[in-house]
Amino acid sequence: MRSPGTAVGAGVLLLLVAACANPQPSIDAGSGSGDPQLSVSSSPAPTTTSDDPGIAVGEPPPNGGVAVPPEKIDAAALPDQYPKQVWTESEGAVIGVTGQEGGCSKVTAEVAEQSATTVRLVLVETMPSAQQMCTMDIRFPPLTAKLDAPLGDRTVVLLTRQQQ
Repeated sequence: MRSPGTAVGAGVLLLLVAACANPQPSIDAGSGSGDPQLSVSSSPAPTTTSDDPGIAVGEPPPNGGVAVPPEKIDAAALPDQYPKQVWTESEGAVIGVTGQEGGCSKVTAEVAEQSATTVRLVLVETMPSAQQMCTMDIRFPPLTAKLDAPLGDRTVVLLTRQQQ
C-alpha cells in the first residue's frame, strides 16, 4: 500500500462489508438474570397454497346465510384467485358474495340484471382518483345486495369491474 491512509480506508471498507453481510444480533431480555443474551434468527417468508384466498373450504356463509350451490354460480369471468362464495339471506331476497379489495381500493356489489333464469352481480372495485400511498394488503369483505324477488333456482353470474 502506498500510504497509511489507503491501508486504513481499505480496513474500514472491509469491516463495513463484513458487518453488512452478517445477520444482526438482537438483544433478548432473557430471564432477568442480568446477563443479556444475544440471538440471531431468521424466519422464512410466508407462503399460501389456497385456491380461494381467505375462504376456507366448507366455511359457512356469514350472517347465517344459505350457500348457493356451486352449479348455480357462473364465475367464469372472475380472475382465477378471486373468491367464489355466494349465499342468500332473508329467505333469498338478499344475495351475498365475498369480494376482494386491496390497499386503498374498496369493493361493492351491484345487481346489474335480473331475469327468470339468472342474476348478474357485478363486483365493482373503486380505486382512489388521486395517487396516494396505499398498503399492500388484500381483504375479502362480505358484500350483499337486495334482489327484486328471491333468488330461488336462478343462476348467479359474477362479473368484475374497476373504476376510479
